Amino acid sequence: MRELESIRLPEKPDATAPDGTLVRLLPTLAGGSLAHFELPAGAVSHAVTHKSVEEIWFFLGGRGQIWRRFGAQESLIDVEPGVSLTIPLGTAFQFRATGEAPLTFLAITMPPWPGAEEAERVEGHWAATV
Repeated sequence: MRELESIRLPEKPDATAPDGTLVRLLPTLAGGSLAHFELPAGAVSHAVTHKSVEEIWFFLGGRGQIWRRFGAQESLIDVEPGVSLTIPLGTAFQFRATGEAPLTFLAITMPPWPGAEEAERVEGHWAATV
């Protein structure tokens, strides 16, 4: 039987994601994991794609843009608090914080994040700064 888990958002990051964002780990279940991400104001992430997971993001703070490419589909959208989006398996993506505040979001990863080897860097839309 699995334990009931409750976590308060950690004050300090637990790790740096392969794309360069600061990560605060939140609860995990067999089907997925939840984490809080932060990209500093003015920063640009590394472009990556995932090998075995897909994600749903929900933006909490800051302003920015995200570029996604999935097969022949490519999009560039503005993000701000209240926006949510998907990162289907095999999607190349990159994002940047365009405002004066850090870009923060929650991400559900399905299945749970297996480790740093999950992400592969790819050619992105912008030059990374992190």
